[in-house]
Amino acid sequence: MPKKQNNTNTKCGFVAVVGRPNAGKSSLLNWLIGEKIALVSHKANATRKRLNMIAMHKSPDEQKESQIIFVDTPGLHKREKLLNQFMLKEAMDAIGDCDLILFLCPITDDVSNYEEFLEKNKKATKHIVILTKTDFLTPGEILGKINLYKKYEKTYLNIVPISIKKGKKQNIILNEVIKHLPYHPYLFEEDILTNQNMKEIYKELIREAVFENISDEIPYETDVKIIQIKSKKNTEVIVASIITNSSSQKGMLIGQKATTIKRVGMCARKKIEKLCRKKVYLDLKVEAKKGWMKTKENLKQFGYV
Repeated sequence: MPKKQNNTNTKCGFVAVVGRPNAGKSSLLNWLIGEKIALVSHKANATRKRLNMIAMHKSPDEQKESQIIFVDTPGLHKREKLLNQFMLKEAMDAIGDCDLILFLCPITDDVSNYEEFLEKNKKATKHIVILTKTDFLTPGEILGKINLYKKYEKTYLNIVPISIKKGKKQNIILNEVIKHLPYHPYLFEEDILTNQNMKEIYKELIREAVFENISDEIPYETDVKIIQIKSKKNTEVIVASIITNSSSQKGMLIGQKATTIKRVGMCARKKIEKLCRKKVYLDLKVEAKKGWMKTKENLKQFGYV
């Protein structure tokens, strides 16, 4: 339940993090809040739904902590399959609903992705440009890249170059974000990291394990259904099923003598244990459901419609 407060001297707002597929949005958010919650993969379009991640932070200009509700979004891309259309709608809805946007772009990209974002941001929601992966360039090259954005300086609030790998400079972004948030009571309890239910987070961590352990196109043809969760004081018992698009994919996911599914299960279990800080017993199955991505009825069963 949202926390009731009478004070109005706190800041609170929604901040959508957007960018092209595989730009590093989920990695940035996990880095900012200091906890592994969002699905991370080197493969594009891994994130399929919006995910709220909550950070409490006090900037030098504010008397009290501010509550930043970051919204992880699917990558901005062209509409293709039915699932891709849902993903694009998730990103566009986040842009329309938020108080501020962080447009994330690897510094090695050209400015065309930013130009496409400006075209999509019809409501002209205020935004900050975050240029990541600066460790790949020299200081002179970084300055040259920043100068390419100068002709758009009337459209953005600020431009911040960062490297997640080098140092701990989260405060640079958090302080900048707070400058542009409205004064508002907190919307959530101060000690939670997300308002997403654990069922959805477990599902994403299992999906991430599939992405990490299965090559080629199979991860894009899969999803995860959480069948049962039994939470005890020191243990978490989870029964889940990986849904594939064909019997051949099912066979590849299981592997000879079930070696592949065991590897995926072990990887997923470790991720979940790290998050929930409990011993986890994961019973992982594999099902083949041909064409599950192609109809609204099927997508509805997985929470995409």
